[in-house]
Amino acid sequence: MDTLTRIRAFIDVVEAEGFSAASRKVGRSKALLSKYVRELEDEIGALLINRTTRQFSLTEAGHTYYRTAADILKEIDNLADLVRENNQDLKGRLRISAPRTFMDAEIGQSLVDFAKAYPDLSLEIVGEDRFVDLIEEGFDVAVRITKLEDSGLIARKLTDFQVYICATPAFIAENGPLSSPSELSSLPFIIDTNSRSHNALRLQAPDGAPFSIPISGRIEVNSPSASLRAALAGLGVAVVPNFIARNHMDSGALVPLFDEYIPKDRGIYAIYPHRRYLPAKVRIFVDFLHNWFRKSEQCQPFRQ
Repeated sequence: MDTLTRIRAFIDVVEAEGFSAASRKVGRSKALLSKYVRELEDEIGALLINRTTRQFSLTEAGHTYYRTAADILKEIDNLADLVRENNQDLKGRLRISAPRTFMDAEIGQSLVDFAKAYPDLSLEIVGEDRFVDLIEEGFDVAVRITKLEDSGLIARKLTDFQVYICATPAFIAENGPLSSPSELSSLPFIIDTNSRSHNALRLQAPDGAPFSIPISGRIEVNSPSASLRAALAGLGVAVVPNFIARNHMDSGALVPLFDEYIPKDRGIYAIYPHRRYLPAKVRIFVDFLHNWFRKSEQCQPFRQ
């Protein structure tokens, strides 16, 4: 039995938080996993796991060994991905986090096209509007619509992103005319609670100076699409992504307000953990989406 197999067994047990759970997860018997871990301990001459009938815990040596061994196995797996890529046989599983609005909009086709391009790669795409913890929750990569901040993660910009402040012509006629962004504070907004500052409207003066105005409304939703529908029903002003609102702008169903005051500092990014070697499946995914946005006619509205 080779050392690598024993290390994998040890890591499986640690990450499953027990021999029984690891046995169910990896499909090996509890006795076999216990044998592998015991042999690993004998090989290195140190106790890694405290074993009792009711408790599972790592020794100090176990914590140290796990951190290093887990990194080593990641490098080995990444190397395998690189070899598969060179052989044009990319396999494995890719776990992706993406906003639900992104997935439901036309640009969500990028994920479908990637799946078609790499049929041997298994995809788990989780649609959530919150910012997931990539490392803690086990995601390989995330698509995020945001103003990029220093988070210790690696980011690659896929395309520009803009929002519209908008309402129906009838709503504006009833509540207008509007001559200054400050007047928006007196109007009912459909509040998208996904926004980090959903009770304030973040704007930028023509000279570049940032400012914000308070906003409120009786309708709160956690979906840009629902916010858009409420605006179309004449229930208030909405702040919505351009990629779900542009058709309604083109048809005249919605009218943009104070476009010149909307900051241009946000984008759509691929975010992934900082690793010494980027797994081939992540690099290929990020490259694919970058090229998709660059080439696709659907993305022309982003380049305003």
